[in-house]
Amino acid sequence: MDVMIWGGAAVSLVGLVLLVWSIIKVARGRSAGLEDAELREVIRRAMPMNMGGLLLSVFGLMLVILGIWLG
Repeated sequence: MDVMIWGGAAVSLVGLVLLVWSIIKVARGRSAGLEDAELREVIRRAMPMNMGGLLLSVFGLMLVILGIWLG
């Protein structure tokens, strides 16, 4: 079960990195003083990485909890 716990932690960490990346991407767009349409485009491009990161984080944490529960 250690493999499941550490694997889940790794998957969750990858998801966290994707979440931070999307936050930084949008923050840079906001600080650049972009027009409304350009800022919407930046957010539109960052949204799939944000949702994917959230999904990976949830799956990783589910694996960790399942590994602890089964172990």
